[in-house]
Amino acid sequence: MTDLETRAAADRPGALRRAAPALLGYAAVRALGLAALALWSAARDKSAYTLLTARWDSLWYTRVAELGYGYEVRLPNGDVHSNLAFFPLLPWLERLGAAAGPLSYADAGFAVSLLASLAAAWGIFAVAEHAYGRDGEGAGRGLGRAVPGDGRVGTWAVLLWAVLPVGIVQSMAYSESLFTALAAWSLYAVLTGRWVAAGTLAALAGLTRPVGLAVAAAVWAAAITAFVRNRSGTAAHGALSAPRAPGGGARCALGMLLAPLGAAGYVLWVGHRTGRGPLGYLDVQAGWRNGFDGGVAFARFVAAKFTSFPAALAGVGLIVGVALLLWLYVVCVRQRQPLALLVYSGIVTALALCASSYFGSKPRLLLPAFPLLLPPALALARLRTSRSVLVVAGVAVASAGYGAFWLNGSGPP
Repeated sequence: MTDLETRAAADRPGALRRAAPALLGYAAVRALGLAALALWSAARDKSAYTLLTARWDSLWYTRVAELGYGYEVRLPNGDVHSNLAFFPLLPWLERLGAAAGPLSYADAGFAVSLLASLAAAWGIFAVAEHAYGRDGEGAGRGLGRAVPGDGRVGTWAVLLWAVLPVGIVQSMAYSESLFTALAAWSLYAVLTGRWVAAGTLAALAGLTRPVGLAVAAAVWAAAITAFVRNRSGTAAHGALSAPRAPGGGARCALGMLLAPLGAAGYVLWVGHRTGRGPLGYLDVQAGWRNGFDGGVAFARFVAAKFTSFPAALAGVGLIVGVALLLWLYVVCVRQRQPLALLVYSGIVTALALCASSYFGSKPRLLLPAFPLLLPPALALARLRTSRSVLVVAGVAVASAGYGAFWLNGSGPP
């Protein structure tokens, strides 16, 4: 399939029809998770809706939507929690939703997350279908066995994203679903040569979360590769492949220019507001005890688990989990995923693992790294459908129970 044919495929009336099984399956998994949360919360005399919309980070987002920036909490130990740490796109949408109808800011945030999660699921399907080939071609060539060509890889990728242990966050008034939707569709625009759309969506992703720079980096990496291909006239394959820039290099350059504007613009605005210049946002994050230390704090956190036997089991689990993530990334490289996906998932994973932030949030920070799910999705697509359904259904039930337990805990996700 040529680049132009691939780009046109998403515009055909059949695009939504192809994604429909994935979207229906995604909705079913999320409904199961919400039902489990409702039952668990009722048993503990808590409100499931409050847990989803009015606790932890969701409260900070609604305060930004209602009051704007400038709110902060000073803790007894001297730490300062400022709402400048929270990027503005979700609060803007909450304010828009509340102004357009009878919804509260929290209600609007919940509605945005629900809609964005469906958009993210569709984007993940589109990326997987393109990367592994709707017609059996694509990044999966050369793996020794044929890649299913009926969209099953995309469907299983979406379902795996839905059944992640922290998948309940996709239904919370948090920014993960919104960010993943923007990131997925930006990456799809990169893969199909829509450079201006890719840059615009990357800029919006940068207004959603700090890790939006990972989307911008993916756009830049693919655009530079496309520019080199145009200049050299040579073909590239696998992880180094990128669509040739349509309309010469002008659209490609414009996409590159747009991509980092969201994140850079907000960080510079915070620096101006705090009077600290480019370091202002880092100071705000330091007030939350967030930073990037190359994983030193996380390594110490894991090592501390081995001081007692019950905690040592958790330490072993963390080590296995990190090893699994790294192995999945290696598999993505070996399967020759497009460069944009490798850059994006690599940066998201590195930032999540190497940040010195609240360690309980690391699984949530990894939620947008959906390209890591494409290799197991390919494995499920090669199995008999009945076996794959049993595997995913079992994981979905376990995920629903874990999400209900996790969200009813004392700490923020």
